[in-house]
Amino acid sequence: MSRATVSVLPLTAADHSLLSTLAQARTAPRHHAERAGIVLQLATGRSVREAATRLALSRQRVRRCARRAAAVGVIRALDDLPRSGRPRQITPAARLWLVGQACAQPKALGYPHELWTLRLLASHARRLGPAAGHPCLATLVPSTVRAILQEQEVRPHKVRYYLERRDPAFDERLAAVVEVYRAAQQLQDVAPEGHRVAILSYDEKPGLQALAPTAPDRPPQPGRYPTVQRDHEYKRLGTVTLSAAVDLVSGVVHHALTQRHRSCEFVAFLRRLDASYPAEWRIRLLLDNHSAHRSRETRRFLDSCPGRFELVFTPKHASWLNYVETFFSKMARSVLRHIRVASRQELCERITAFIQACNDTPVAPKWSYGLGTPEARAAP
Repeated sequence: MSRATVSVLPLTAADHSLLSTLAQARTAPRHHAERAGIVLQLATGRSVREAATRLALSRQRVRRCARRAAAVGVIRALDDLPRSGRPRQITPAARLWLVGQACAQPKALGYPHELWTLRLLASHARRLGPAAGHPCLATLVPSTVRAILQEQEVRPHKVRYYLERRDPAFDERLAAVVEVYRAAQQLQDVAPEGHRVAILSYDEKPGLQALAPTAPDRPPQPGRYPTVQRDHEYKRLGTVTLSAAVDLVSGVVHHALTQRHRSCEFVAFLRRLDASYPAEWRIRLLLDNHSAHRSRETRRFLDSCPGRFELVFTPKHASWLNYVETFFSKMARSVLRHIRVASRQELCERITAFIQACNDTPVAPKWSYGLGTPEARAAP
């Protein structure tokens, strides 16, 4: 490359400032600093020989950088230009065959594994690939398998769970549930003395464990223990079941703590609700499809007080439509998280104290899903 070709390298004030910073930077990549220095030397009119001497580089290296800068610009010349790279040794047909094998379950191909591993899939391809007409798979390794699967966005070693809709009356039940929430929000704007119906969201949370520590906790100590120190062992003191109903109009939570959640406990809770509201009110209860909610004992109680209770059932496997689950989630993330107690009675007392604190400042629930949709308009 001649001196004339080098001297016409375009270099604006901004480019000169950037290249000067890179050439003197201590943290920039070495090849960036080196190429920035070459371009600055050449932009001043120096020849390739002079620039190579001043920078202690080979003339070939300086000349190659100068050609790159003249072809793509001085800024882009700081990075390596894309190259063709090593040609692929695994053919597209072999890649397609491998992806097809990955989409089949290993147990269907005679393996005891439930899911593929990269090592297992590579071994499978090395064993059967050449016989299937793909000799390039004879030396396949797990890292290449990973690259091929990532290219096709296939992850046969992972499981993502979903829930099949198993309720044929899902749409009808969804409409009834949405109607309950719409009625509750309308009643939130009505004075309490104007209510003639109580609308509640009910469910049980069984299996709340009373766990006792085996050693006292150690509080945080600045500079030594940033967190609470706790012995990993614990004692099981039994479980309790929390039954709760959130008033969707006022936000008040009715609850009961029992050992089990059978029909008799559910009926006892209904009696508790019956005593909590005026006799002339209608109590509309939103709940799931637990067997205790439909048992003969429950139906006998409901028949004994006709017109008092109205049960609205959520669709099967649709607990997310029941607002009380939000209350349970809040309690699990605040009170029950890492809880340790000395007895089962203490667990009940702490749960009761939390619910009483919520009732001291109740918050009227807000529900938005489904309101104003065709499902809501179609509800009776």
